[in-house]
Amino acid sequence: MRCPYCTQTETRVVDSRELPSSIRRRRECLSCHRRFTTYEQPVEQTLIVVKRDGRREDFNRGKLLAGIRQACHKRPVSLDQIERMATEIEGELLQPGHHEVTSREIGEKVMQRLKSLDEIAYVRFASIYRSFRDVDTLADEIAEFKEWKQREAEAKRQLSLSL
Repeated sequence: MRCPYCTQTETRVVDSRELPSSIRRRRECLSCHRRFTTYEQPVEQTLIVVKRDGRREDFNRGKLLAGIRQACHKRPVSLDQIERMATEIEGELLQPGHHEVTSREIGEKVMQRLKSLDEIAYVRFASIYRSFRDVDTLADEIAEFKEWKQREAEAKRQLSLSL
């Protein structure tokens, strides 16, 4: 940190306090011994979502939560589970080096988690996300889901037999 009085870079932190949106630090210059205050804010990584039609917009956690909540409406899924799911997805999306993500990737991550959390919520989300044209495509999705569920149950049975 550069001293605003003598422009030397050797300073020490005398006091540090967290504020709601930043960190306040009292510093002392090791050269001129004058004190000054700095406010530090973390740099938040921005994530851009590329929509199906090619538009780009900032990632919005609120939209992610709203979509998951809508799918889980009147289902035995707690708000904590929904929050945890959104946090996990957001964490995966904000990996270093990722600056853009497609809305399709986000939707797939939500469906992947809903599949094992609640069957009805999964089908609700899939019906909106995949925008089924007719009942047959919805029935195909449900059939795929049943197959996945059977594979998961079989894998669990095999795991318990090997223990």
